[in-house]
Amino acid sequence: MKIKNQKSKILNFELSFYILIFAFCILFLGCDAFVRKFTRKHKKDTSVQEEMVLAPEEYKGPQMTKEELYRQYFLFWKSWHDELIESLIRGTNHKKQIDCANEAIKNLEQLRSLLNLEKQKKLYIYINELRDLKDLVTKDIYGNNITKSRSIAERIKMNILRDFSYPKIKDYLA
Repeated sequence: MKIKNQKSKILNFELSFYILIFAFCILFLGCDAFVRKFTRKHKKDTSVQEEMVLAPEEYKGPQMTKEELYRQYFLFWKSWHDELIESLIRGTNHKKQIDCANEAIKNLEQLRSLLNLEKQKKLYIYINELRDLKDLVTKDIYGNNITKSRSIAERIKMNILRDFSYPKIKDYLA
């Protein structure tokens, strides 16, 4: 019985020794070829790479008539002014109120450039009122005068809609 155990131990040792040698042979001799055999080779770019030319080019959009420009700027002003009034009603973000006022002023100034001198002077009065409102909103950080600001904004909107809607102003475009 002892002899059988010794023979089986020797056979197990020899078998594990041969397996170990076989594993080292595969590891050192065959791995590189194996890896190269199954890795994807880089494709060579056959197309010629074109050199990019960066030349600034000014894009001139479609030419709009003064009527279309007036209607567009009037619509922009109205939407920004409505958003200003809405933000004053809700008492939302102070920075948003100031931005809305700035955009409304900017669009009114664009409108002003499209009008003749007589109507420009009249619109300039409303632009100054809107600037004063913006200053009032800017100084009112805590929202103490928000109802006053809202009523001023609604009055300015009503006056501009009354005096500068397109059907009333179309004869005064410069």
